[in-house]
Amino acid sequence: MSVGAARCFRPYARADASAPAADHAMERTLDPARLGDHLDRLFRAAWALCGSREDAEDLVQETYARLLARPRLLRKEDDLGYLLRALRNTFLNQRRTESRRLRPGPLPDQLDELVADPQARQPQAALEARELYAAVAALPADFRDVLVAVDITGLSYKEAARALRIREGTVMSRLYRARKQVVRRIEVGSG
Repeated sequence: MSVGAARCFRPYARADASAPAADHAMERTLDPARLGDHLDRLFRAAWALCGSREDAEDLVQETYARLLARPRLLRKEDDLGYLLRALRNTFLNQRRTESRRLRPGPLPDQLDELVADPQARQPQAALEARELYAAVAALPADFRDVLVAVDITGLSYKEAARALRIREGTVMSRLYRARKQVVRRIEVGSG
């Protein structure tokens, strides 16, 4: 087999053989063994996106299933930023799919209050967390994404800007406005 033919069969092979060696140094594959290191942060991010603990578990599971289906090549980015972007894209894809389907009516609101969370150690903390995540999930997408990236996932402004592909100043501006909206929603809900 010729060198050119062998290149066609290698995944992620560069077509440009004269690319600088520095570009290759910045590329690496996502290590599936290290995905568990980010599970807690991704779950919190998913919960903030979905507004529901159960939907968040499903979203993280679906994201990991998609990521593990084939090798992923990372270019000049960290694992968490890439995983957050993959989680967000999976969430948006699910939203688009759900918007095209007929859905039965929701369960009564009282059902959530009657069924206690078995993992909650303090009922008041569970209630506050549910209220907070619901407020974050109700934000417009641009504000929600930034708030999830910085406050829930723990990315720096620079990492969030890179993960969301926006400017760092935009991250700071949206984060400020998103935090104000969450506080306002919680104050209105408890007042």
